[in-house]
Amino acid sequence: QAQLVESGGGLVQPGGSLRLSCAASGIPFNSTTSMGWYRQAPGKDRELVALIFNNGDAKYVNSAKGRFSISRDNAKNTIYLQIRSLQPEDAAIYSCNAKFSGRSIWGQGTRVTVSS
Repeated sequence: QAQLVESGGGLVQPGGSLRLSCAASGIPFNSTTSMGWYRQAPGKDRELVALIFNNGDAKYVNSAKGRFSISRDNAKNTIYLQIRSLQPEDAAIYSCNAKFSGRSIWGQGTRVTVSS
C-alpha cells in the first residue's frame, strides 16, 4: 500500500527552525518522477514549497528560497524539509506528495504553528 507519513511539525517561536520528515512506503522511491512539500495556510489554497528529484536536484518557489531546504535519504525512503527563521506566515499544514507511474499520492500532513 502506497503511503506517505509526515512528522516533525509543532509549535515554534518566530525565528526558530524545524525539520519536517516524510517517510514513504509502498512506492518506488528511487523511481518517483518527483517528491515535494506543499503547504496550506488557514483560508488559503494549498501551495507548492519545494520539489526534489531522483538525482537530488531541487526546485523552490520564490517565497521558499533561502530559508527552506529540501533533501532526501534514499536509504530511509524519506524526504525532509528544513525550515529556518520561521515566520508567522509560515504557519500551515505541510503535506508531502509523490508522483510516480502516473499517480500522485499525498500524506496526511503535519501542522506547523508559529507563535510566541
